[in-house]
Amino acid sequence: MEKAENALVIGGGVTGPVTAMALRRAGVDATVYEAYPRRSEGIGGTLSIAPNGLAALELVGARAAVEAVSEPIPWTAMSFGRRKVRFPQLEDVPAQRQILRDDLHRVLHDTAVAEGIRIEHGKRLESVEEHADGVTARFADGTTATGDILVGADGVHSTVRGLIDPAAPGPEYTGVLGFEALVDRPVPAEAGVMHFTFGRRAFYLYWKTLDGRTRWAANLPHAEPLRLTEARAVPAEEWLKVLRETYGDDDPAGDLLRHIDADRLHITGATHIMPRVPRWHRGRLVLVGDSVHAPSNSSGQGASLAMESGIELAHCLRDLPNPDAAFAAYERSRRPRVEKIAADARRINQAKAPGPLTRMVMPVVMRLLVRFAMNPERSLGPTHRYRIRWEESAAAPTAAR
Repeated sequence: MEKAENALVIGGGVTGPVTAMALRRAGVDATVYEAYPRRSEGIGGTLSIAPNGLAALELVGARAAVEAVSEPIPWTAMSFGRRKVRFPQLEDVPAQRQILRDDLHRVLHDTAVAEGIRIEHGKRLESVEEHADGVTARFADGTTATGDILVGADGVHSTVRGLIDPAAPGPEYTGVLGFEALVDRPVPAEAGVMHFTFGRRAFYLYWKTLDGRTRWAANLPHAEPLRLTEARAVPAEEWLKVLRETYGDDDPAGDLLRHIDADRLHITGATHIMPRVPRWHRGRLVLVGDSVHAPSNSSGQGASLAMESGIELAHCLRDLPNPDAAFAAYERSRRPRVEKIAADARRINQAKAPGPLTRMVMPVVMRLLVRFAMNPERSLGPTHRYRIRWEESAAAPTAAR
């Protein structure tokens, strides 16, 4: 198999356009194929871009555009009602950014198109056929496309993952549904400080926006996963009733919920994580982003890791002699990092519903941990300082760190 000259990228959300732009910089022509008939709108709430994610965006020329439509979150804190513990931060890295998923999709789409990337909509992948000199993708609309390699950037419900390995695990439901709202009501807090809050019955978070309003988001425990269409088929008034019953006794969630109108409630649906995926690639097919490593949102790293992986794949395709070698080097580089972050996030998830006794002692315990044991360089440094060494050869052991 010779070096790839062109690629079919399946999925036009966050990872697909970033991967295509990185491939273009690596000398590989890429076309993005997106299942939605048009640019997606309203499919998700806000997400975080960590410092390492901003560094990844810098490599593909999209950082400034993303920063222009996002807000900085310079500090994070853990809250138990009005009792708060602020976490120490790294001092010499940029603040994480909080952005609406719609805005991120739009900015990445427009940046990719401006750089000459072709993005085709209404292309739902059904099957692939590998042959001696390439791979052909067949779409639900009856069309086909052929390239040297096919990259699955098609999310946790990936079609490409099943084509690589029919026995591959699927996404695991985390047991919670997501809800968000921008509330025209201030909270007594410093703007830009994100509060991870343990309510009496469930976990939520909030932060005061730069314009003085409050962004609120909840992880509502729910026994069964609901697809986005199913969750949104339930009237927002009914969800608000459930949310008020769950968080009504919490401060400030109860007050915020009493000031949320039904038409301002944003339903983001069930949240999922990916268990360990045994096979990341086969032949001319390879996975990137959430299709192969979607950590819990507790990590704050989902989008950042996905973009890193798309760029590292391009890095390896540029510097290794053929796709086989490039895919293997890409997996060796990425798997240890993404699996460690996912494992750490799982442990955080398990602490999101503390009992009454734990709620009483946890503020004291957390203050002691922050004061005596939590070193930001040790806890955050390896994740937030990570940079892909694009200027170095991907074959070198220091190419990504």
